[in-house]
Amino acid sequence: MGGNQSWITELILLGFQLSAEMEVLLFWVFSLLYVFSLMANGMILGLIYLDPRLHTPMYFFLSHLAVIDISYASSILPSMLENVMNLVLTLAITECMILVVMSYDRFVAICHPLQYTVIMNWSMCTVLAVSSWACGFFLALINLILLLRLPFCGPQEVNHFFCETLSVLKLACADTGTSEIFLFAGGVFVLVGPLSLIMVSYLRILWAILKIQSKEGRKKAFYTCSSHLCVVGFYFGIGMMIYLVPENSQQQEQQKVLTLFYSVFNPMLNPLIYSLRNDQVKGAFYRALQKKRGPCK
Repeated sequence: MGGNQSWITELILLGFQLSAEMEVLLFWVFSLLYVFSLMANGMILGLIYLDPRLHTPMYFFLSHLAVIDISYASSILPSMLENVMNLVLTLAITECMILVVMSYDRFVAICHPLQYTVIMNWSMCTVLAVSSWACGFFLALINLILLLRLPFCGPQEVNHFFCETLSVLKLACADTGTSEIFLFAGGVFVLVGPLSLIMVSYLRILWAILKIQSKEGRKKAFYTCSSHLCVVGFYFGIGMMIYLVPENSQQQEQQKVLTLFYSVFNPMLNPLIYSLRNDQVKGAFYRALQKKRGPCK
């Protein structure tokens, strides 16, 4: 680099290039979605904490998923700050790991029901949860270290609504090959790897369900997995479209929209799916309402 090269220390987020009226409309729309996401995930956390019937491994991991969704939405929507990149990556990776753990929980529950309480004891649940968070933190930290070692000499404008890693890398004025290779390898490890494990779990689950003689038993087994499958489909489907599909200039705006959907709607959809399609959660909600109203006179 030449001696007159100046380094930049601040970045400008371009966000979406919209009219002032549209920006005001979207501000209120996303503010309402954010509040709804907080309330829905908060309700899930509250019900799991208050209702002893939900003190099981499945809902233990669901509570971690709710914490991730609250944190994920809160790290992006209210401020769009530059310093949230590592937190966003940590939460995204941890959510992938938690979804894998939840698929393992369903596998044990359906394929080894008599050994479920022995295998999925609270020590094992704690180890799986802590490992998921640790994996998310360390992978995000490595990514951040690789990014911070790069020099940035302009332009200052990031074509995104938060400091998304791929968008920031484009501003580096040095070889970004190592960071790009790590990002792709990390995407394979965090998205393709966990999704493969989930698919293996559900293939084993499907095989076990088909062996159930009772039609009602098969239906009940399918129903217990349907909520998790819906969440996995939304999360991994959009994630792979953003990080594993080759990017071009025409797709850049589409990827921003997908990332927004990923950041706003996914945290809101998770509690809706798990509450509307889950009789135990609905039952806990009704019992909580009855306790609040008190006994009928």
